[in-house]
Amino acid sequence: MTPVLLLAAEKESAQVTDWAARIGWVVGLALFVALVYWLMREGWKWRGTLQGDLPELPATPDEPGPAKLTMTGRYHGSTTAGQWLDRIVAHGLGTRSRAELTLTDAGLDVVRPGASDFFVPAAALREARLDKGIAGKVLTEGGLLIVTWAHGDRLIDSGFRSDHAAEHNEWVEAINSIIDTNTREGAER
Repeated sequence: MTPVLLLAAEKESAQVTDWAARIGWVVGLALFVALVYWLMREGWKWRGTLQGDLPELPATPDEPGPAKLTMTGRYHGSTTAGQWLDRIVAHGLGTRSRAELTLTDAGLDVVRPGASDFFVPAAALREARLDKGIAGKVLTEGGLLIVTWAHGDRLIDSGFRSDHAAEHNEWVEAINSIIDTNTREGAER
C-alpha cells in the first residue's frame, strides 16, 4: 500500500455534538440565574420589611402655591442621609423613575410616572447639594442634585438628575433659600 492510502484509512469522522450535555448545561445555568434573581428579589423585599417603620409619604397639598422652579429628569433613589449606599426601598423610594419636580413655598413635589409620587414639606427640607453618587448611580462630580429631608425620625437623601444639568445649581440655591427662610421664621417664634 502506498502511504497516501494509509493516511486516508486512518481518518475518523468529526465528533458528533452531545446535545443532551449541552441542554443540561443550559438548563442548569438558567436555573442558577433564576435562583440569583429570586435571592436578589427576596433581599429587596426583606430590606423593605426592615424599613417598615418609615411612615407613609406625605401627599401633595391641595393648594401648594405657585411654582418657584420646575424640572424634569430622573429620580435615582433615596438613601439614609450621609450613607450613600444604604438604599431606602420602603414606600417605593427605591424605585428609579422619570420625575417631574416642582418647588413651591409649601415644599418639593415629586411626581413619578409609573411609581408613587411624594411630597416633601418645606419644614422637612434640611439641605440641597450637588454630589457625584447615590446607591446604584455614580456620575461626575456635581452630576446629581441631592435633597436631604426629614421623614419620621430619619434623615433621607434623595437623588435627582435633571434633563438639563445646568439647572442643578439654581435648584440648590432655591431649596437652601427656603430652608434658610424656614429656619429664620422658626427662630423668630
